[in-house]
Amino acid sequence: MAIEIEMRARFTKETHDQLVTRLKTDGEDLGTDDKHIYFYVLPDQLLKVTDNTAAGTAKITLKGSKIGQGAAFAETEFAIAPADVPAAVQVFNALGFDTSMHEAFNLRHNFRFDDVEIAVKWSEAWGYHAEFEILLEDGASDAARTEAEARITDVAEALGVPLMTEQELADFTAAFEAAEKERKEREQQAAPIR
Repeated sequence: MAIEIEMRARFTKETHDQLVTRLKTDGEDLGTDDKHIYFYVLPDQLLKVTDNTAAGTAKITLKGSKIGQGAAFAETEFAIAPADVPAAVQVFNALGFDTSMHEAFNLRHNFRFDDVEIAVKWSEAWGYHAEFEILLEDGASDAARTEAEARITDVAEALGVPLMTEQELADFTAAFEAAEKERKEREQQAAPIR
């Protein structure tokens, strides 16, 4: 298991384009990484089934906390065959997670800048945004976590990208979850009775 130190930013298309241009010039281009994600928002965890359409791979990931509950995530993941993505989703739905499932397609391009991995993304829910990430070994000290957060903050500042605060992340994800719940309830009410 790894510890993922992750911070996020949301921005306009203009900022997105400027960031991509800067990273292509001054960073290491890690390539396109588009993903189709089925994610389950659980009370204190995030479970994902990811079909990495750009790479032809897939995985299941469990993050030990939700977005907006701190920058450090304990993360466990394992690879599955892309052909097994529908079966994995079916299993999680059959276990009762279907009410917390959301689906998203992310257009994504990955870069590395000053030892920070940056995924510059677009999705319907988040719009234009980026994840700034450093992976640490399981059991990393509090000092290592603090240092990683400081490095991410410094890189974001150097790139002119304001990071979201934990409160902004919590508010955004709560609003998204409420809107998704309302949408699902409308769909269920509109579904014909059999």
